[in-house]
Amino acid sequence: MTSSTNPRIVIIGAGVSGISCAVRLLQYGFENVLLLEAEPRIGGRVHTMPFGENVIDLGAQWCHGEKDNIVYELAHKHNLLETTGGVYENYKCIRSNREVVPESISQRLKDIVSDSLVTRQMELRNCNGSLGSYLTNKFYEALGRPENSDIDMAIAREFFENYQKFENSVEASDTLDEVSGRGYLEYWECDGDILLNWKDKGFIEFLRLITKARELANELGILEQHVLLEKRVKQIRWNRNDCCVDIKCDNDDEVIIADHVILTVSLGVLKEQQLTLFDPKLPVEKQRAIDSLAFGTVNKIFIEFPEKFWPDDWTGFTLLWREEDIDEIRGTSRAWLEDVFGFYCVSYQPKILSGWIIGANGRHMETLSEDEVLAGCIFLFRKFLEWDIPEPCNFKTSTWHTNENFRGSYSFRSMYTEEVGTSARELAQPLTIVTSPPLSNGSVASSNALYSQTRCDKPIVQFAGEATSDHYYSTVHGAVEAGWREARRLADFYGVSRNSTKEPKAQL
Repeated sequence: MTSSTNPRIVIIGAGVSGISCAVRLLQYGFENVLLLEAEPRIGGRVHTMPFGENVIDLGAQWCHGEKDNIVYELAHKHNLLETTGGVYENYKCIRSNREVVPESISQRLKDIVSDSLVTRQMELRNCNGSLGSYLTNKFYEALGRPENSDIDMAIAREFFENYQKFENSVEASDTLDEVSGRGYLEYWECDGDILLNWKDKGFIEFLRLITKARELANELGILEQHVLLEKRVKQIRWNRNDCCVDIKCDNDDEVIIADHVILTVSLGVLKEQQLTLFDPKLPVEKQRAIDSLAFGTVNKIFIEFPEKFWPDDWTGFTLLWREEDIDEIRGTSRAWLEDVFGFYCVSYQPKILSGWIIGANGRHMETLSEDEVLAGCIFLFRKFLEWDIPEPCNFKTSTWHTNENFRGSYSFRSMYTEEVGTSARELAQPLTIVTSPPLSNGSVASSNALYSQTRCDKPIVQFAGEATSDHYYSTVHGAVEAGWREARRLADFYGVSRNSTKEPKAQL
């Protein structure tokens, strides 16, 4: 079987982007498709696991928006989504002396930052600084208005410090001063509810949907026999004279030969491994894109208690540190707790609170023992809350940075990204080799004007994943669309009509 009639396509990374790409290629009629996944599971940064009375999502958790969101469009047809409600709006603001900020004050502070979110869409177009400097100016400008003169400045400062941590969790940045103000607008927010959850199923339900698998833990649906797990790629030799690619995996003497490689690993992995992964090294413009697009860490903490100790109408709380209290833990072994910014209720998990931690302290938390992390969290509960806090019965954190198959959570646009002047488009650009066009007599290729050419650029190494998305980076729908984009690239190269997709049968 020749490469022109049934090309050998290897997808590195069986996360959402790799899975979406593989499924689409099979639908186009390509048959020789193989996914190599370093983890012992598929899904990548979608990681749903049993916990407590149901499941939790250690990675992607919500469908963000409804309009122009392919995840919503696919899931909505099957009634898989519902609103999370006001959990991340109706939280209590609690100071480190257990003082609950009055609702009349906390709501006005929330309104100030919410107003900043609305106005910045236009004002940031002319911003030459960071998102942090912009939001700081907007917040204190609003705070100085006469109608807000009764707000205690110490409380306002504590609230704004916490709010910046929340925004860092949205961006995956360590500080908002590293986020480009103008670059922030590259992200397009889909209209509609931006916190749609997967009811009692978790985000893995989306993977079941697109692979047509009944139970993803045991079955791969239409990807059955197309996935190899625990296959970590250590080298991609991509400029062979015969227009093929050699792929070598860790602890494996076998060389996998492909006509096309589609790389869907995280930007964090590319940052760490690009100089050793590719032979020869990547072109300078590709290296520059990998270096300057930013990639950060956000982690979650799930704590289950034997019984719910909070009121039924309570959705969670954010931690407002008084200056004298935060000074007490800085410089101690519990300094990392400063960047745990809140704990919130979890849908379909009545006895669980979910905490969030960002940045360098989030990465540091991953290096600590489970006992130490849990003890730190209970310290926070007992310092901030007035209720008697029982000993937890279950505990789990995410560890996205220390896992060498991810090295972080998701991408964003930094001040350095803006300074260098690169974009996701450069990262998404494939490596090509000038070659003869594919023949039109195979099961995949068909007659097309492409074949009248005498020479063409063959995409030999392609790049997908959320970081390659121009406007939907950091999202699952961005990852899906990036996978589809690279499948279309191959379909176009082989002259396959985009309307000729078929439904491959699941191996059930």
